[in-house]
Amino acid sequence: MSIDDFERYPLLFGPSPVHPLDRLSDHLGGARVWAKREDCNSGLAFGGNKTRKLEYLIPDALAQGADTLVTIGGVQSNHTRQVAAVAARLGLKAVLVQESWVDWPDAVNDKVGNILLSRLMGADVRLVEAGFGIGFKESWQAALEDIAAAGGRPYAIPAGASDHRLGGLGFASWAYEVQRQEQELGVFFDTVVVCSVTGSTQAGMIAGFAGQDRPRRVLGIDASARLAETRAQVEKIARATAELIGLGRDLGDDEITVLEGWAGDAYGVPVRSTLDAIRLTGRLEGVILDPVYEGKSMAGLIDLVRRGDIPADANVLYVHLGGQPALNAYSGVFR
Repeated sequence: MSIDDFERYPLLFGPSPVHPLDRLSDHLGGARVWAKREDCNSGLAFGGNKTRKLEYLIPDALAQGADTLVTIGGVQSNHTRQVAAVAARLGLKAVLVQESWVDWPDAVNDKVGNILLSRLMGADVRLVEAGFGIGFKESWQAALEDIAAAGGRPYAIPAGASDHRLGGLGFASWAYEVQRQEQELGVFFDTVVVCSVTGSTQAGMIAGFAGQDRPRRVLGIDASARLAETRAQVEKIARATAELIGLGRDLGDDEITVLEGWAGDAYGVPVRSTLDAIRLTGRLEGVILDPVYEGKSMAGLIDLVRRGDIPADANVLYVHLGGQPALNAYSGVFR
């Protein structure tokens, strides 16, 4: 099979935009940095990387006759907001298990941003006290059982739409979209920088790029503060996705790179480098990053370019995954 053999439900405007970040590149004085903007890829509740993944899960949900999409994330989960939007678009119900993954003291944390948007779109939002974890959670399993017991037909979407048989397809397809855009732009992105937590965004990219004939580095910047767990999940999903799309060879260990150093001590808690990256990108480019994901991956990119770990002659594609609505829950750190 190839990526084209899988059914896809269109949720995006089309290819997400790619544009140069010239002022940031000049400021860093090294590689040329471009951005690919999954934060403006769809008209559904600000879009984001999970909307791209859901294009491949939705046909499966509809084929099973599901009436309720059931997923899980933190209180300020971008993923649950995108599931709520897709459910609204399809006329399905959404049950969102929102766990207390982030120890964040902001008094409006569970009232603004992503969770506010999910409520506006009619989702059944269920707040649960439980710590961060990218594996299968009891609260999510309980929600699935509740719906089935009440006669509903739930469709299970794990955190980040990641640990799902089809979870890597969205970004495997994305890798071929990048290849087409490179041909139009006349540029080759030898280095891709992306945030990694639940794993399937980076994993899908790795599987998709592995089927192309030019080598490139996909650098995952860990934002989970649990590097070993995140890398293992990226590797598992990348290998499964590569097999699913008929790559025809094993992935090498050198194709799976997840770097630590910018996550801080805990998922969802910004550190100095996060806030510096957000401010720098905003002031130089007018591009807004969030404190959970993009601020951390941009902090990684900035340091890797400045140190020369990404060489000066590189063309870097920074992948903006969305997530800006969460900024509303972090206003205190920007006073």
